[in-house]
Amino acid sequence: MNTLWDVQALLDSPRIHPAPGHHADGMQALFYDGLPWKGGPTRVFAWLGLPPGLAPGETCPGIVLVHGGGGTAFDYWVRLWNSRGYAAIAMDLCGCIPEPPPTPPGQPRTRHAAGGPPGWGASYEQIDDPVEDQWTYHAVADIALAYSLLAARPEVDQSRIGITGISWGGYLTSIVSGVDDRFRFAVPVYGCGFYQDCPAFRVGLEPLGPERMQRWLGLWDPSVYLPRAKMPVLWVTGTNDGAYPLDALQSSYQLVAGYLTLCIRIEMPHGHGGLGENPEEIHVFADSFLKDGVPLARIIRQDLNGNTLRVEFEAEGPVVRAELIYTRAHGFWQDRKWNTAPAELNVEEGWAESQLPAETTVCYMNLIDDRDCVVSSRHMEL
Repeated sequence: MNTLWDVQALLDSPRIHPAPGHHADGMQALFYDGLPWKGGPTRVFAWLGLPPGLAPGETCPGIVLVHGGGGTAFDYWVRLWNSRGYAAIAMDLCGCIPEPPPTPPGQPRTRHAAGGPPGWGASYEQIDDPVEDQWTYHAVADIALAYSLLAARPEVDQSRIGITGISWGGYLTSIVSGVDDRFRFAVPVYGCGFYQDCPAFRVGLEPLGPERMQRWLGLWDPSVYLPRAKMPVLWVTGTNDGAYPLDALQSSYQLVAGYLTLCIRIEMPHGHGGLGENPEEIHVFADSFLKDGVPLARIIRQDLNGNTLRVEFEAEGPVVRAELIYTRAHGFWQDRKWNTAPAELNVEEGWAESQLPAETTVCYMNLIDDRDCVVSSRHMEL
């Protein structure tokens, strides 16, 4: 782990406390001890669930689920992964608790008495606080502690635990991928680094002024940590994501030296729930590393020769079609219109290629397998 955090304190399983008044079928509601904040103790609310039907002595893989902005610990997300044969933990990283009925979108959630620092954009104004009192410091530590808590369960194989996160949770997952090498894989959804290149976040950072903004980026932007990521990483996003544009995404994934996979769908919506939590690519990616499942196709080469875009790939399962994804537009990434054209596919030789339409400004290739899972090449600006 990176020495900004107290390594040994995060490797040990944290103390667990009951969470009375919180109930969900098949789940354990709990608080676990976080790191001190402003000299006082903190606790983190979490849902923990195990897959049904585990035999005595049987172990299962696990996954840590990291919510995004406006989110909390979602019991249904834990239940989804339990149904897939995984132990799962979802925690609230902003000192809040889930409430019945669910808090309406955009409304503040209820903080509990031992909550740590408020999160997301509130972290910008914390930049003058001691590092150990800032939100990203706490959130990353809370995620590492969630791993330790899950790994301490006798039903969980501690060598088979992954992580996925949505939006701001993808931001945190990106950081964790370069901080805590115990995770077997990482799947950021939408979230990435280079916040200075994301208009949705730059508008909150710029009021800090150049010096304080650079201090925040130097401490907490995922670009600082991604070069240290050693585990396999899958990024899932859409062409027009309003929070994390494709240029910031590409700058982020180019820092990853290890096994990298992309899934970029046209105009994939941004959100919690099925939108960001349930793309089948995440399930398949996890199974391929933790349950010997058939992996996603892997693009090993991409070339643009004249007007022809060509990718070469390896695949254990059937790739059934290939599509050229392209735009003729300029300007803000989220405003561009994207188009699809069928590409020539040679499964036996492992390649796909397509001629680019006139005036194409950006292009990439999608491979689709028999599970309707998408694997994308890196986008190219012309």
